[in-house]
Amino acid sequence: MSSSEVSVANANQKVRPHPTQNEALLFEKSSPGKRACKLPPLDVPAVDAAALLGAAHRSRSAELPELSEIEIIRHFTRLSTWNYSIDLGMYPLGSCTMKYNPRVNEYVARIEGLAEAHPYRPDSLAQGILEVIGLLQRCLLEITGMDAITLQPAAGAHGEFTGILLVRAWHESQGNPRRKILIPDSAHGTNPASAAICGYTVETLKSNPEGGIDLEALTRQVDEETAALMLTNPSTIGVFESQIHKIADILHAKGALLYMDGANMNALVGKARPGDFGVDVMHLNLHKTFSTPHGGGGPGSGPVACKAFLEPFLPIPILVRNENGTKCAPGLDSETWESKNPDTPRVSLGWNYDRPQSIGRVRAFYGNVGMFIRALAYILANGPDGLRQTTEDAVLNANYIRSQLEDLFELPYKTPSMHEVVFSDKRQAARGIKTGDIAKRLIDYGFHPYTVSFPLIVHGALMIEPTESESREELDLFIAAMRSIAREVEENPELVKTAPHSTRVSRLDEVQAARKPILRWRPQP
Repeated sequence: MSSSEVSVANANQKVRPHPTQNEALLFEKSSPGKRACKLPPLDVPAVDAAALLGAAHRSRSAELPELSEIEIIRHFTRLSTWNYSIDLGMYPLGSCTMKYNPRVNEYVARIEGLAEAHPYRPDSLAQGILEVIGLLQRCLLEITGMDAITLQPAAGAHGEFTGILLVRAWHESQGNPRRKILIPDSAHGTNPASAAICGYTVETLKSNPEGGIDLEALTRQVDEETAALMLTNPSTIGVFESQIHKIADILHAKGALLYMDGANMNALVGKARPGDFGVDVMHLNLHKTFSTPHGGGGPGSGPVACKAFLEPFLPIPILVRNENGTKCAPGLDSETWESKNPDTPRVSLGWNYDRPQSIGRVRAFYGNVGMFIRALAYILANGPDGLRQTTEDAVLNANYIRSQLEDLFELPYKTPSMHEVVFSDKRQAARGIKTGDIAKRLIDYGFHPYTVSFPLIVHGALMIEPTESESREELDLFIAAMRSIAREVEENPELVKTAPHSTRVSRLDEVQAARKPILRWRPQP
């Protein structure tokens, strides 16, 4: 029996959770007197710790749990098995691009001279890290076909915000900020939010039957009040806009700009450049395409690249290279600085703050530099041919899954898929099983669920993106699991409807959990 058959056979059984999954808290496992280590007898006089630390400041003991070493090790090891990670298996999350982050990226980011580069370090002592930033900027400009870039934004949505501020600043410089932004109905949810927070009215643009931009509708809706179209290409249903040049021409004829959400650049790198097909400004998600960690509320990065006419509006500061080795400084041109600071070391790279048309700073210092280092390590390790290969592999993997599942799951759009494929639950819904049920059952097979119910234009969407990270063997396991679930829907739908069965907790009452979450642990009586 093959590994995929074993996986399916095991998943077809209703599994009772392993007892170690019902892990108690350390406080519940604690017993007085247990120790994780034993120290030798004191060879110095004993000291009353309470007196030394100030008993008056503590009304009672810390009541820390007391356990043996093996209990502690087993406890945290068991907890670690509850976390699903890319090191454990495939993340088929469409729209999020959960690829594997090579360990060498992390190693490079921890090199002492890079990891400890303080943002207040003077330019004369920061030439190395500035060279890293400058090289990444040049790489991203070559990849996107754009003219200028800022690495300052801290996330993709922050990049959208910055890009639309550039659009607004340019229109204001032309005497009219305009009033509205067009956004396709298949767009990421952050697009309309970013446009609205920049002061624009959002107008939805309907997709055509192939899932792309309806050119006739676009022509009708673009007018002298349209500032830009925010377009994701490839779109959130994995479709490349084959008429992208016409879209750009329609916008430009009315004085509007084309903004591209670069979330899906994982399908374009090395194959097509947005700057070559009419895009005026775009953001990149370094975590989606260039293998840096996802932000998760922490450090992320969403660089914004633009054409030359938008360059004066980029956030301050910008990195500049001085061929004659002069020094740039905040608010001063190089000649003024040199005259006032003749003993300052000359440097070839520095920050330029003298930008009267800039939208201003959008992030402290120059963004999250640790992400830049990781992204550059990934780009240099792959090189041009390797980056092109990752794109081809990502598209191949998505289409392989599509070809193996389209006989069992509804495919709402017949347009060729790029980096991800979107099915719907139409066939399974006829038997009372929704996309969320299938996703929860997939957990029993050892896979992280795909993206559920998005994009919204596909009712009951199953959005699957394998990325280039996955091997043929892993894809076959995933496909076998999905095919097995499709059979279960036909033969035993209740098994799917009540999934998952092998997790620490069974299916939750999600409505109740959202309305009345339990946020604090209470000891059992």
